[in-house]
Amino acid sequence: MIDRSKYKLLFDVDSPSDIRDFDVKKLKLLCTEIREYMVDVISQVGGHFGGGLGSVELTVALHKVFNTPYDKIVWDTGHQAYPHKIITGRRDQLFTIRQLNGLSGFLKRSESEYDEFGAGHASTSISAALGIATASTIKQEKRRVIAVIGDGAMTGGMAYEAMNNSGILKNDLIVVLNDNNMSIAPNVWQISNYFTEMISHPEYNKFKGAIWDLTGKLDEFGDRLRRVAARLETGIKAVITPGMLFEALGFRYFGPVNGHNIGQLVKLFEHVKPLNGPILVHTLTQKGKGYKPAEGHVQKLHASTPFDKVTGKAVKKPGGAPSYTSVFGDTLVEIVKSNENVVGITAAMPDGTGLDTLNKEVPDKYFDVGIAEEHAVTFAAGLATQGIIPVVAIYSSFLQRGFDQIVHDVALQNLHVVFVLDRAGLVGADGPTHHGTFDLTYLRMIPNMVIMAPKDESELRDMIYTAVQYKQGPIALRYPRGSALGVEISDHFTELEIGKAEILKEGEDIALLAVGSMVEYSNEAAEKLDIEGIHCEVINMRFIKPLDEQMLDYVASKFDKIVTLEENTLHGGFGSGVLEYFSDKGIHKNILRIGIPDKFIDHGTQAELHKMIKIDPNGIVDKVKVFCGNIGKFLEVTE
Repeated sequence: MIDRSKYKLLFDVDSPSDIRDFDVKKLKLLCTEIREYMVDVISQVGGHFGGGLGSVELTVALHKVFNTPYDKIVWDTGHQAYPHKIITGRRDQLFTIRQLNGLSGFLKRSESEYDEFGAGHASTSISAALGIATASTIKQEKRRVIAVIGDGAMTGGMAYEAMNNSGILKNDLIVVLNDNNMSIAPNVWQISNYFTEMISHPEYNKFKGAIWDLTGKLDEFGDRLRRVAARLETGIKAVITPGMLFEALGFRYFGPVNGHNIGQLVKLFEHVKPLNGPILVHTLTQKGKGYKPAEGHVQKLHASTPFDKVTGKAVKKPGGAPSYTSVFGDTLVEIVKSNENVVGITAAMPDGTGLDTLNKEVPDKYFDVGIAEEHAVTFAAGLATQGIIPVVAIYSSFLQRGFDQIVHDVALQNLHVVFVLDRAGLVGADGPTHHGTFDLTYLRMIPNMVIMAPKDESELRDMIYTAVQYKQGPIALRYPRGSALGVEISDHFTELEIGKAEILKEGEDIALLAVGSMVEYSNEAAEKLDIEGIHCEVINMRFIKPLDEQMLDYVASKFDKIVTLEENTLHGGFGSGVLEYFSDKGIHKNILRIGIPDKFIDHGTQAELHKMIKIDPNGIVDKVKVFCGNIGKFLEVTE
């Protein structure tokens, strides 16, 4: 697995305390070995990669200078923290990352005392760190709190809301902007480095404090000197640093500094460590640093399946069906080329949502708003008021961040915005921060909203077309992560009738009402149950809202036992909608709901998680057999 003999330092580092007496030479060697170890491990098991390679020196410097875990580090985004995991006692577990019962790919409080705040989504670190710093003030604890924000997270508005509040509260807080050219990227130049070192030096700050105290004793003349001195310092900073925005928000700004110069980082952190109030340290790093294939393809190796260590190319799996994501991307390009009013919007995930294809083919109809889901939704609403049809492609779990905007800015005004939710259901290795298990629930409660879920890639294409053609208000569709089913795709589109289901298999014993990914599972389960003597009718409901009431009336007239199936939390989802309909009509039936239980599901492969919570075909069979009781005619048939 790993040749430990080639590592001279890494396997002697079991906690940050082991590096506190390292000199710069040893720290440089440790950084080299951390990178090599990451390449060795992640090339075999896969995982987030580029961001962590870029944060190695920053991680090592922080843990050397600050007394972690008493001093608190909050990471954002969480996937840049693999080096943090390596030097905080989880080095040997890195082989288990993102696997069932293994390490999380993100920060997780229950995993380590060094993971002070969970981080799977972006732009949260400054808010959380400010809360921790404020708590320290309340409790009169003398600890340092550091927020490390980077890899595009500064494009999220929440970061600036937190900075504004920090400037008002003025609690001791250090924000490290890990700028890897995926957010803001000013030039590095020597004068700036010199100035940063000068203004962070203890003697400079002591001199500045003395001048301030002296001028404060000189009445009106002293006030004038203070104003001149303040303007002089501000003017110098404005000319040779890009930090005036942060200064305006109440932060003392230091940088930009080379984020791969471990000696300079240690010196800077030692200088700012005793300073009071909000501090911002701006470091410039390179995503994928130290591994040529990652340096050349920062998006490609942002996260990766197992890959060849020498070339960086992914280990190819046997050919199969296209992904749902790629089918969506290709379909949208086809529609945009035929309808000049359709545009695509992503929140910093062009590759992940399939909109990279639109960017290449029709770039003037493509918009990336950064990690700002709230803005994406309201931006789309504005477009819709002018007759543009915005297709907003956002992961199911990320769209949760724009819930208020969906309600207030889109649905309340009944605007035609198309929401396309990738990664619906259990996503696998990324775990609970990324599972899309709530979208049917949080969308179904919103008036004017239409919600669809395709059973396969062919129906996905038709649903995208239907959503674009729909003119009566907001409409959403959701689909799972991963490969589609491999069904034949038509070269033309069919507009679906809103709210109409279809019967896929007739049966006389029990009805399986399924949506989305659970349709294929229901078909497989029905075949197995046929052998058991339980003959199921399988219905692809297609629409979660509005429900096909005519179909539900038919099902109620034919079956006493009804099963609903969804890859969504059972609370408030599709099955709840069916129960509500029957209750409102006074229809009393035996109903079993199969879906995601009321708990957060950990990470693992999708197949492992489906099996674990018994929503895979075998799990459905077991649940249906128990539901039927295996008595009466069912037992007689199987004997």
